[in-house]
Amino acid sequence: MKKNKYLNDEQVIHRYKHRRKPNRSIGGDVGVYIFLAIFSVIMVFPLVFNISLALKPLDELLKQPPTFFPRNPTMRNFTDLFITLSQSWVPFSRYIYNTLFVTVVATVGHVIIASMAAYVLAKYRFPGGNIFFRVAVVALMFSGYVTGIPNYMIMCRLHMVDTYWALILPAIGGSLGLFLMKQFMEGFPTSLIEAAKIDGAREFTIFWKLVMPNVKPAWLTISIFSITALWNNPQTTFIYTESKKMMAYALSQIQAGGIARTGQAQAVIVFTMAVPIIFFIFSQNQILDTMSSSGLKD
Repeated sequence: MKKNKYLNDEQVIHRYKHRRKPNRSIGGDVGVYIFLAIFSVIMVFPLVFNISLALKPLDELLKQPPTFFPRNPTMRNFTDLFITLSQSWVPFSRYIYNTLFVTVVATVGHVIIASMAAYVLAKYRFPGGNIFFRVAVVALMFSGYVTGIPNYMIMCRLHMVDTYWALILPAIGGSLGLFLMKQFMEGFPTSLIEAAKIDGAREFTIFWKLVMPNVKPAWLTISIFSITALWNNPQTTFIYTESKKMMAYALSQIQAGGIARTGQAQAVIVFTMAVPIIFFIFSQNQILDTMSSSGLKD
């Protein structure tokens, strides 16, 4: 009799259970987990340490040798911080509004402009395209301290000093987002773009409804960098009017208050790093969920 070439359910389950196991042993798995655990502790240590400092009373902050965890944790540093900020002649809500407005507008503008430029550089060939991208890569070598004076001179010529645009325009034109987005879009299948053109889709429709959803990990990463840079940037060089200054400037004045405000200064550190960390936590799952659909190749 000929053997049945089709397997029944029991045979499939038997083969699944006895399939070839990976070469790595149990000891290797334990070693990998220990290695990851050690590096996780190293990376989490600064965050936990700053939070513990913010929860310490003043006598424990000045204690020598210092302790890692507070013995008498308190929220007084945070309450004193808000009391001090409420006594400012410019409401603290105004500083928050300025920071949120500049951060949101500059981040959205940076993502859109960088994505549009990267799409053209990655999917089209035109004279000067490679030179333009090389100039953008070279611009990554210069820090904000080097470009501070040229930016100030440009804003003076444009009469934008002491306006929100003096903070928004330089952030929109950053070269880091262009570099990351261009490298990411090069892996996007060109065949999908050509198929959309055959179906009659316009260029902007292809970019907005086809390309942008598939490069979501890239523009979420750019958003994280942009929010982190703008949220903690006082930008006292371009803004002179007190009512237009950023929240980081107001908080820096608290940190310069001396020994009496040591606890408030620790609360300021936790407050300034909270928003970028929260944004990263919420966007991390979306980045992982979209990695499978963004790894297509021609």
